[in-house]
Amino acid sequence: VQLQACGGGLVQAGGSLRLSCASSGRTFSRIDMGWFRQAPGKEREFVAAITSSGATTLYADSVKGRFTISRDNDKNMVYLQTNGLKPEDTAVYYCAAHSGGVYRYRDSYRYWGQGTQVTVSS
Repeated sequence: VQLQACGGGLVQAGGSLRLSCASSGRTFSRIDMGWFRQAPGKEREFVAAITSSGATTLYADSVKGRFTISRDNDKNMVYLQTNGLKPEDTAVYYCAAHSGGVYRYRDSYRYWGQGTQVTVSS
């Protein structure tokens, strides 16, 4: 599975960005997916996850109500709509393919995209 994230950029506080993640491979529709982020000097942290069918989603408390994860299995894409962005959301955002285990744990994901930078100015 190869993943490529895009859609990051520089935005003012309160703004929005839609991050996209394209996946190669024929098994995308059977894979749960997640988004993580890593700010400078901090560990990579869980943001959101979505099951293979899209029926169930999970969010970190810090983004709940502001971010929405979704997917389009026909296009092999997963998205992260980020609204109400805050300076503390500044980070490199990564999409990842879940391989088993707790969704919030980095070790539960086997394949990672290269990341896309989100910078929120105050």
